[in-house]
Amino acid sequence: MIPASFDYHRPRSLDEAIAILASHGDDIRIVAGGHSLIPMMKLRLAQPGHLVDLQDLGELRGIDAGSTIVIGAMTTQHALITSAALAATVPLLRETSLQIADPQVRYCGTLGGNVANGDPGNDMPAAMMALNASYRVKGEAGERDIPARDFYQGAYATSLGEGEILTSIRIPAPADGHGYAYEKQKRKIGDYATAAAAVVLTLSGGKCNSAAIALTNVADTPLLATEAAVALIGTSLDDTAIAEAARRAQAIAKPSSDGRGPADFRAHVAGVMVKRAIARAGERAA
Repeated sequence: MIPASFDYHRPRSLDEAIAILASHGDDIRIVAGGHSLIPMMKLRLAQPGHLVDLQDLGELRGIDAGSTIVIGAMTTQHALITSAALAATVPLLRETSLQIADPQVRYCGTLGGNVANGDPGNDMPAAMMALNASYRVKGEAGERDIPARDFYQGAYATSLGEGEILTSIRIPAPADGHGYAYEKQKRKIGDYATAAAAVVLTLSGGKCNSAAIALTNVADTPLLATEAAVALIGTSLDDTAIAEAARRAQAIAKPSSDGRGPADFRAHVAGVMVKRAIARAGERAA
């Protein structure tokens, strides 16, 4: 289908973009890579009267891998995959990016677009929750930081205020020797997950002393499986502990039945993905 008519804006600075947003209220949408919004516009599920394209905002691109990793919102998935600095400090991002869609999409799709859209099928939000990331946003009132774990309120509903733009993603550098994994089951290349799980953990003396588990596409929002992570603390990540963590994660999954399968099947797959992700993260933990 063809989108409804709209006015197109291509600002040359972040301040100009914010001013455009402020002048049009809620009848305006931001486009970054466009791989989520444009299909919705073609189906007329979204019909904004104004579209703000952020492609010219170089200030929103780049990676700074210090004690806090800062990634510009317009940084592409391809840039995440090819960054040596990220591979050394937070390899979960590369692993997750490689499972998003296909190479053509990853050359254009941006990290900011993936996390800010509120699409429960997007992969990066769960990874960001597992990494305890925060999102820096800016509007006419100034800047503020929103924890990724507090950002998602419902399908396509987030804590992003009217007139605000997500400018960067900030991640506390994971501990040296941490274990990580993103396990995703999907029907075919380029598809959303039937279910997926992100895990970040650390070991000390052969025992798990910290863990975070998050789920993709098994509810209206990404889910932080707090009780599932608690089941791992103090254990050697033995089969019993992993099975209990998977059981607790599966218990909070509330997927809908769709073309990827009935709800109970998708919840079961979520448990399987959690088991696989914990086992692989444990193998990687030094």
